[in-house]
Amino acid sequence: MADEPDTSLAGRAAIAAGAAIGSAAVAAALLFVKRRKSRAEKNAPAHPEQAPETD
Repeated sequence: MADEPDTSLAGRAAIAAGAAIGSAAVAAALLFVKRRKSRAEKNAPAHPEQAPETD
């Protein structure tokens, strides 16, 4: 019984839903990393030649 593949409509729908959720999770992770990287570059510390004097 466990060796037979699930070819019912509900089984196929569950597989499709799982694939869609997985794809959405990967896309969200990529967008999060991209946004985090752009914020880090924007808030990068000033270069020493541009730093204000702090005597």
